[in-house]
Amino acid sequence: MKKNTIIEEFEKIQSALQQFEKGASVEEIKAALEITLELRTLQRRLSKLQANGIIVTSGKGRSLLYYLAKEPITLKDQKQESEKEPLPLSEKGKRIRHLVSQPIQKRKPVGYNLNFLKSYQPNVDSYLSAGERKILLEFGKTASLDQPAGTYAKEILQRLLIDLSWNSSRLEGNTYSLLDTQRLISQGHSADNKSAADAQMILNHKDAIEFIVQSSDEIGFNRYTITSLHALLSNNLLADPAASGRLRNFGVGITNSVYTPLSIPQQIEEFFEMMLTKAQQINDPFEKAFFIMVHLPYLQPFDDVNKRVSRLAMNIPLNNRNLAPLAFVDVPEEVYLQGILGVYELNQIELLKDVFIWAYERSALRYAALRQSLGEPDTFRMQYRDEIRKLISDIISGGLSRAEAIRRIEADSQVIPEKDRSKFIETIDTELLSLHEGNFARYFIRPSVFKSWKTAWDSE
Repeated sequence: MKKNTIIEEFEKIQSALQQFEKGASVEEIKAALEITLELRTLQRRLSKLQANGIIVTSGKGRSLLYYLAKEPITLKDQKQESEKEPLPLSEKGKRIRHLVSQPIQKRKPVGYNLNFLKSYQPNVDSYLSAGERKILLEFGKTASLDQPAGTYAKEILQRLLIDLSWNSSRLEGNTYSLLDTQRLISQGHSADNKSAADAQMILNHKDAIEFIVQSSDEIGFNRYTITSLHALLSNNLLADPAASGRLRNFGVGITNSVYTPLSIPQQIEEFFEMMLTKAQQINDPFEKAFFIMVHLPYLQPFDDVNKRVSRLAMNIPLNNRNLAPLAFVDVPEEVYLQGILGVYELNQIELLKDVFIWAYERSALRYAALRQSLGEPDTFRMQYRDEIRKLISDIISGGLSRAEAIRRIEADSQVIPEKDRSKFIETIDTELLSLHEGNFARYFIRPSVFKSWKTAWDSE
């Protein structure tokens, strides 16, 4: 039986909805479809169509109805829009992105809004809708849900150390490649021609992730955990070593922003404790994670390294529930920072929420091995299929070491358009780290050649 493509499924859903001018429930849509879709798959497709503005909804729960938007976006429109946006954005997210992209002289200077945190009522207010939390839970479920807290993260620790250390550091402008990061974490080898600060940043991430995953039940949204995370992540990176793990006692500015955080130490202390108390009270792990993603960088409780602390702290409630981690896989630095600026300057969370939901889906797909079962091909890999195959084949058949492979990848990537270059390098790095005896055949390498290369590669 021929398997439906994602595009076909989207088109069939839109075609079915044309029959219902007054809206249709998910059950009615399923019955009207010309193809067979599992209910959960249909719900995911509907959520994607809604996020892209193709359909709208009304009502809640059993009264939820889906409608085609009055001016539905075509697949061609989607492609054109995707070329402009680095990831799917809501209309509010697009508006925020536009506002924070204005020249800094056109943006209104603002200070810390005390009421932004004060007014938030845990388990009454929610940044994530019930539907969004439900979708995130479906993506994040693992086989370890009923096991003791932290079981799943320990099972995938080695992969998580590399992915989260690299991606979080990359969002800070770190120049290490994924393979560079793997060599540094696994073997302690620093990359040639890269700064000591970049290496220190990655090693600090490694220590901080191990602290979250392997430590005791004392890990949570409490002062000990958050200050310890800061101490680990800022180790050997601050001008004042005593500032590691210590709340800020002076004013700071934010580069390329009109936002000025609190400067009075007593207020910083008060709102730091308030933030932690509210975070502890939130029941839903995803709302808890996103709450910290919003409020910890906004408060800027430490001299520096606040966003790094938030990215790792977000994983605490996910780890406690044995949900897939958030490793910021493929998250573009620009749109992430624009989402943060939306919080800083506008107290609007929608763009950062777009990033959070998209990023979690990407990370969960990687760790829960859902990508293959969903049958969604990577279009970037398809575009550079020949270049990827040739380069990996050459690395294996040439018996290149890790250091030699890094240099070869860097050299060969120069022929790739600049806008795709870093993604191309990441794709090659990821593929090399994922190769095993069951999947190397796609590179047309003889078993003996692969075995020889793999043995030498793993022994480095």
